[in-house]
This record gives sequence, structure tokens and C-alpha cells, in this order.
Amino acid sequence: MIDHLVYAVPDLEAAAVELSERLGVAPGPGGQHPGWGTRNVLLSLGPRSYLEIVGPSADPPEAGRRRLFGVDELSVPRMLTWCEAPADLDATVQAARAAGYDPGEVRAMERRCADGSRLSWRVTPLETLPHGGLVPFLIDWADAPHPGGRAPTGCSLRGLVVEHPDPDSLRGPWAALGLEHELRRGDRPGLRARLDTPRGELELT
Repeated sequence: MIDHLVYAVPDLEAAAVELSERLGVAPGPGGQHPGWGTRNVLLSLGPRSYLEIVGPSADPPEAGRRRLFGVDELSVPRMLTWCEAPADLDATVQAARAAGYDPGEVRAMERRCADGSRLSWRVTPLETLPHGGLVPFLIDWADAPHPGGRAPTGCSLRGLVVEHPDPDSLRGPWAALGLEHELRRGDRPGLRARLDTPRGELELT
């Protein structure tokens, strides 16, 4: 199940304004990722799914870290990767390893919400995106309130398409994770998210 899409941007305020105009819905406040030098705004795509627009924060990352998703290296916004929420995160990681793909060690993370509260979750690594972001990372919200249920509504996810010049190179990891999205040959690696919005169907790339 797609938990959220990651739309990475070099300027969060500018991207929020641009997306508001394109989608017909303004993203709502997300929060800061302490120690990672990033912050986000969110749009709901359903009760347990959302679009994360993530960019650099005013605070630098901690020593030895780079900003999450490499946002300080971007020149233009792009659909970077996505996150899956398996029913059992630990079992999914173990099964994937047995099938020949290692999603990485699960660890705890948190961010500070706009209202000052803390939101915590468990996730596989984000520093180096698997296969350039064309294999998802994995998340478990446990008992935390899901961001998709609190973000501005009006949009929904119609489908996710992943393109690669050699799609067969991704089929092993995809099979290990049980993914069933559309994977097709393309001139360059990339993601296309098809959204239903108040302005009609729209594609983010």
C-alpha cells in the first residue's frame, strides 16, 4: 500500500504556491525533521495516503549528515520516490531479505509538527534512496495519527508509474517487496504520479 509520495523541492514556499495553483488545493503544514535539515507540507490523497512536499529548512543538518532526499542539490522540483506501508514492517523486511533484497535496518524517526507536537514512526533508511528512488522505502506508523488523515483533502491518487531504461533491473527488488505498480521502459529513470484534483487529472513527475 502506498503510504506517501515524496515530491522534493529546492524552495518549499515557492513549491507550495505553485502546487496550490496547479492542484486547486493548498498544502497544509507538516513540520521539521530535527537533525536532518528538512521540513515539509502535506496534501492528503486518502485517509492513509498523502503527498509529501519536502524541502530544505533554515536549520542545517547535524554534522556528518546531508539533508534528507538530497534537497539541497535540487535545481527544480521532482517526484523523487515513494513509501510503502506494509501490514507488518519487520516481517516484510525479513521476507525481502530472504528473497535477495535488503531494504536496510529499520529505525525510529520523528518530526516536530506545526503545532509543536512530536510525530514518531519507524522506517527503513532514507539517506541513500534504493535504486535512485525507484524502489520504495518502508514505514510503520504504529499508533501515531496518520498524516493523510489530517492534511488538506480534495486530491486522490489515480496511479503510480515507474519508468526505467532497463525495467528488468528493478523486478527483483519489486518482487521481493510484493509491488504491483506499473513498471515500464522509459528513456530515463523517473516516476509519474497521476492525481485526481479539483482542477482535473494531473501528472506530477
